[in-house]
Amino acid sequence: MTGIVINVEVRERTGTGGARQTRREGLVPGILYGGNKEPVAIAASSKELLKAIRSGKFLAHMVDLHHSGESQPVIPRDVQWDPITDMPVHFDLYRVEEGSVISVDVPVHFQNQDTCPGIKKGGTLNVVRHTVALDVPAGKIPEELVVDLAGRDIGDVIHISAVRMPDGARPSIRDRDFTVATIIGRGGKQDEAAEEA
Repeated sequence: MTGIVINVEVRERTGTGGARQTRREGLVPGILYGGNKEPVAIAASSKELLKAIRSGKFLAHMVDLHHSGESQPVIPRDVQWDPITDMPVHFDLYRVEEGSVISVDVPVHFQNQDTCPGIKKGGTLNVVRHTVALDVPAGKIPEELVVDLAGRDIGDVIHISAVRMPDGARPSIRDRDFTVATIIGRGGKQDEAAEEA
């Protein structure tokens, strides 16, 4: 858990008119869905929601939803923004059942770039996927996937099979060994051809 708590109230009015009225009251309208229950129209304080989003651990992490003294684990799935004010105007939360496996996008970070042989020779790290969709147990969502670049040279391709998975996690895409990153020369393939010549 991230330690983030979102206090919500159930919205009586739905639709465009209900959403506008909710925003006039300083709240952000949202929807709680998933599990075996019907979707519920909810609203949260815009200040509280913005603070949670700015923590950097809101989307794709479990947070506590509080309503009428009860607590429930949820996963924030989406936040819509006003293009003018840059404030949240709607959010979606997904109910998490205990023991369930969920799909989340996890950021990919690279370590040992300063000692990577390919980069030291003037090569460039070409990141193909900045996030990877993983199927993970709801209570074990990893903060990141770490790719070690130690020993990698120009022309190396880093596939998902070479990335160490956190306990209980596996890629959502399992029908192919997709590329996460490559190390290319300054001129890409032309540099490699020149080196071979």
